[in-house]
Amino acid sequence: MGRRARVIPFPKFPPQKAEPERAPGPTPFVEIRRCRDQAEALVVRSLLESEGIPVILRSHLAQSVHPFSVGDQGEIVILAPEPEAPRARVILIR
Repeated sequence: MGRRARVIPFPKFPPQKAEPERAPGPTPFVEIRRCRDQAEALVVRSLLESEGIPVILRSHLAQSVHPFSVGDQGEIVILAPEPEAPRARVILIR
């Protein structure tokens, strides 16, 4: 008779450890307003930044490549940190 094959056991995984609590991450930004063109978005951004609220402008078009747009195609979304959002909306209502 030939030599028998050696049995290799499956590895045993160590018990799962509970994940350590994470430090709070960066503050999420939320939508404050949608502007139809870049000029309006820049005015709104200046107003909010003069009140000390950091703002991010987001658009689907590169304004330097497409300086004009038709309808909602050139829409610019204004984002602010979530804790500052209520204050930013009140400032824009005035």
